[in-house]
Amino acid sequence: MSSLRFRVVEEAFKKKAVPVERPKERPSEYFAKYVFNREKMFRYLPRKTYDALVDAIDNGKPLNREIADPVAAGMKKWAIEMGVTHYTHWFHPLTDGTAEKHDAFVEHDGKGGMVEEFSGKLLIQQEGDASSFPNGGIRNTFEARGYSAWDPSSPAFIVGDTLCIPTIFISYTGESLDYKAPLLKSIDAVTSAALEVCHYFDSRVKKVYSYLGWEQEYFLVDEGLYAARPDLLLTGRTLMGHESSKNQQLEDHYFGAIPTRVSAFMQELEIESLKLGIPVKTRHNEVAPNQFELAPIYEECNLANDHNQVIMELMRRVARRHGFRVLLHEK
Repeated sequence: MSSLRFRVVEEAFKKKAVPVERPKERPSEYFAKYVFNREKMFRYLPRKTYDALVDAIDNGKPLNREIADPVAAGMKKWAIEMGVTHYTHWFHPLTDGTAEKHDAFVEHDGKGGMVEEFSGKLLIQQEGDASSFPNGGIRNTFEARGYSAWDPSSPAFIVGDTLCIPTIFISYTGESLDYKAPLLKSIDAVTSAALEVCHYFDSRVKKVYSYLGWEQEYFLVDEGLYAARPDLLLTGRTLMGHESSKNQQLEDHYFGAIPTRVSAFMQELEIESLKLGIPVKTRHNEVAPNQFELAPIYEECNLANDHNQVIMELMRRVARRHGFRVLLHEK
């Protein structure tokens, strides 16, 4: 095993940085390119539908069911123009990750052919198999269903050929099986309590926003070295050996130069994040060897949480392209 690690280290030093194709536009021009944000809503939705949807997002007004069909039609038109072929209800199950069930837009046309269809019914709610969240085998068959419901306060986005629609996820019996539903309930509770305080000073206040400024610290490990470590390969964590440096033992490393391979990874991660509407602001190395950080501008709490989930998945995908594995730094 020791000789294997020496060979892997030797090969790691021979690897070259993967070239990153930088967009010709400025970041402000391609920001949120793959997000159905308010700009896209204004272009693809009828004015009445747009106003009702924005009112629901800004003021928490309930949406009429009739609004769903024009929203779904506009969302589908934009997605198809972007080359999308599938859609999914994207949710945060109790498994420390994200999950989705992909469906194609195609439906039978009744004449032996196919049509591309996406209705308001499909946008609002989907039925998935909840028996695996957080673990399976304990429910009766008819109780194994789970329901995902559209969260209009977080915009839909495109990853690859799939339109991802942020949703909450609940069980057949109405219990939360995700992290988003409890988060939305807590945001609503904080808003209600804060409004009572604000009304002592100004009765015109209608809503209080909770903001979050997450930062994602992570370690980058060469894929060869990662594969030579059974503990990392099987658990994603260090199970043996000495702890990594987490304090201030290597203060000079914080200001040291970032290696070329890592720099290329950071560039591509930032570009792809901006295209998905994630306002990444800061990237730098940390005090421990191979430890780095990515931090965005503060956002509304629910949206910031969704963006954090997206960035973690994006980070893993980009890292594999550059020959790395990502280990998230959990505080």
